[in-house]
Amino acid sequence: MSRPSPTGPWKPTACILCECNCGLEVQLGGDDGRRLARLRGDTSHPVSRGYACEKAHRLDHYQNGGARVTRPLRQRPDGTFEAIDWDTAISEVAGRLAAVRDAHGGASILYYGGGGQGNHLPGAYATATRRALGMRYRSNALAQEKTGEFWVSHRMLGAQTRGDFEHCDVALFVGKNPWFSHGIPRARVTLKAIARDPRRTLIVIDPRRTKTAALADVHLQLAPGTDAWLLAAIVAALLEGDWVDDAFVAAHTEGMDAVRAALGAVDVPAYSDICGVPEAQIRAVARVIGEAGSLASYEDLGVQMNRHSTVVSYLHRLLWLTTGHFGRPGTRYVPSVLVPMATGEHKYDTPVTGQRIIGGLVPCNAIADEILTDHPDRFRAMIVESANPAHSLADSPRMRQALAALDCLVVIDVALTETARLADYVLPACTQFEKAEATFFNFEFPRNAFHLRPRLLEPPPGPLPEAEMHARLADALGCLDDECVTALRAAAEAGLDRYARAFVAQVAMNPARMPFASAILYRSLGPSLPADRREGAVLFGLALRAVMADPAPIARAGFGGDPLSAATALFEAMLRETSGVVFAVDEWADVMRRVDRPGGRIALALPDLLDEVRALAKGPPASDPAFPFTLSAGERRAFTANTIIRDPHWRRKDPDGALRIGPEDAAALGVRSGDRARLTTPGGSAVVTVAVDPAMRAGHISLPNGTGLGAAPGDGPTGGIAPNELTRTAHRDPFVGTPLHKSVPARLEAMG
Repeated sequence: MSRPSPTGPWKPTACILCECNCGLEVQLGGDDGRRLARLRGDTSHPVSRGYACEKAHRLDHYQNGGARVTRPLRQRPDGTFEAIDWDTAISEVAGRLAAVRDAHGGASILYYGGGGQGNHLPGAYATATRRALGMRYRSNALAQEKTGEFWVSHRMLGAQTRGDFEHCDVALFVGKNPWFSHGIPRARVTLKAIARDPRRTLIVIDPRRTKTAALADVHLQLAPGTDAWLLAAIVAALLEGDWVDDAFVAAHTEGMDAVRAALGAVDVPAYSDICGVPEAQIRAVARVIGEAGSLASYEDLGVQMNRHSTVVSYLHRLLWLTTGHFGRPGTRYVPSVLVPMATGEHKYDTPVTGQRIIGGLVPCNAIADEILTDHPDRFRAMIVESANPAHSLADSPRMRQALAALDCLVVIDVALTETARLADYVLPACTQFEKAEATFFNFEFPRNAFHLRPRLLEPPPGPLPEAEMHARLADALGCLDDECVTALRAAAEAGLDRYARAFVAQVAMNPARMPFASAILYRSLGPSLPADRREGAVLFGLALRAVMADPAPIARAGFGGDPLSAATALFEAMLRETSGVVFAVDEWADVMRRVDRPGGRIALALPDLLDEVRALAKGPPASDPAFPFTLSAGERRAFTANTIIRDPHWRRKDPDGALRIGPEDAAALGVRSGDRARLTTPGGSAVVTVAVDPAMRAGHISLPNGTGLGAAPGDGPTGGIAPNELTRTAHRDPFVGTPLHKSVPARLEAMG
């Protein structure tokens, strides 16, 4: 793909390749003016402030990549697709899904998606379709990664937390490589600032010497999958060294005696041998943490998709809570939020296998089991939106079998993905640059920001924004009151203040209409908004909810007064500030107030997880000699991201998605960089290209994420293998079902 010449002015938008969603400016170009010719960081963005990594500069490969769908498709009996018009598509999709609902109940229809890294507004609009069909169950990528952390944090604090890395004395990253995976604002700038300051300490826990680990003052290069033993040893050393913040513990927590009893029994030297980290280094890290004025920490997929993942999330919190690193500058905090991403509550279980549903999200590793059964309550239909479970979930062959067994599969997406190719109907969506879009990953402190980014490009003929699709589906399902929409549209034409009052009176206070508020907002308020921000109509309702939930920080940001006036002013600012707006200004006193537990006290003792901590004394299970390696199936690298970029040529480095292996293991196998080898796991086998990497620990091998995508129907995977062809659904955390992708037993054999 040649580099096009820019032809227009710089326009604001955002990156869509990780949760940071850094603000960007784009110059369009090319013969048709639709190429993202030049990109740069947007200095006006209130969070990223001009920062952007190299991945963002390759976003034209997303906008102008292959396998684009531009017309609704219906699968024929022979498995091929035929194009149909939108009226037919909406009518048939609504009819097919309603038939499943009427025969088996709305709970038999699963909604998967509603997000994507920068594509969150569809999730808000999809609530109208879900309510119209009586759907109860949903899931998305968070259920592959974060539900253990959410569950533990909810049980301990009643809230989700983040770290203040900008001001911390000590930064700790557990299974996290922010140089490539980011996760914190201006990641590389922040990492360099910590590493260069002799008064600050950077600690990394990772089996590989990553770019972040290379910058660190201390790298605990543990054996893969032994994080629980390492963290238990660190907490035990903190207790032995008397580094518990007794004043904080007494004032804000309960259950410390039980924690002391369980962790005080840890044999630090024995745990040191298990994880392969010298005891002296463990005790030195405990001293640094215990004596730190402030500690900010971050756990990520390296441990959250690994053995003992939920226990590790618990031990991680014990580490910073027992030492009082919470609610002060440079420590952990609870941010204000515009939209709660997940609560961490466990209210009910999956209908067939009885797996815990955390924060309303069905565990991804349970989905196939919830379909491939004769149980009367099985999932019989799915709506998949901006997601690709046939590629992205464990055990892809079984997931494909499950999707094919559904009575109806509807996919809403930009491209003809691996999942879309199995669908009964494919509804083509606008790209993230052909509609107004936003993200709800808003976690900053004390100044939290939100960015409604305007549409950059007119969509081509055919695709629709998801907001329009869900409004049409809600209407086809008989759930939109035309008289109400007409009256509200007239109010919108008279001004936002009048609309706000009418919306509250006719929708927010009406239980019959409120479930369909997103579609009503789009149909009634949307036409009065600027065309390039029309899909932002739903934000009025979200702004009103945020103001009602926590008005003080929003008022500090300049949006005070009565709730309706504050919400209206905030919504107007979202529309006006095209590089983003600060919607909340927090104070540190807010943090303790947000601990949502009885008496505001943090629960340190979780009995079931303390039992698991005690069970660590038995040591790790015996390894299978048939699989001597531990495979990390899905490593973040310089040019890997989520799977929305399907063109492998976007990657300037590692075009083959090579399997990394350490020099010692490579020599023993007789392989060199560029050689081909056969990789086998209990889930499958594939031929890989080898890359010898001195940063790898002996016994540890890794594959990148986001590879193995077929550019078009009939194409084999390109740019590397699809890691989930090798993983299994049964290989999962026992508490919340997250997959153990970073700890897959494997065998590697040289190919002559």
